[in-house]
Amino acid sequence: MKILVVSDSHGQTKDLLMLKEKYENETVAMFHCGDSELNSNDPALKNFIYVKGNCDYGQDFVTEQVKDVAGFCFFITHGHLYNIKMTLQNLSYKAEEVQANIVLFGHSHSAGSMLGTDGVLYINPGSILLPRGRVEKTYVILEIEGKQVKVNFYDHEHNLLKKLSTTYQMS
Repeated sequence: MKILVVSDSHGQTKDLLMLKEKYENETVAMFHCGDSELNSNDPALKNFIYVKGNCDYGQDFVTEQVKDVAGFCFFITHGHLYNIKMTLQNLSYKAEEVQANIVLFGHSHSAGSMLGTDGVLYINPGSILLPRGRVEKTYVILEIEGKQVKVNFYDHEHNLLKKLSTTYQMS
């Protein structure tokens, strides 16, 4: 099963709508990790599970969510309230608190994933608008088969970024 993860679109709706059109019928969930800079009723956010980033001002946005999908507990946040540009330790504490297996966050605009020593998978899909540390605007498609999680990074033209993509075996 597949899950779409995107972040930091900063008011741009074209790519969000395109991602929805491409993946909505083949994913079991679509997550936006904040800084959409859109209203919660914007059509581009419809059917996304989203959180509030430091550039989002809607009063009806929540700063974090916990969702069970495909047998995994996901913790979704933007990251600015957890100081993710300095450390993932604060996210690690929160993941333990909510018993998350997978943590999704944005904020830094830097695409990457890692399996922590705590057994939690941390994923930042980068930015679909303003990437840092690379040229490509990025998003993630998670492919989950049992305890195997493939974290596939794509650019905004849907090209797989093989060097950034990784497969993890979860416990």
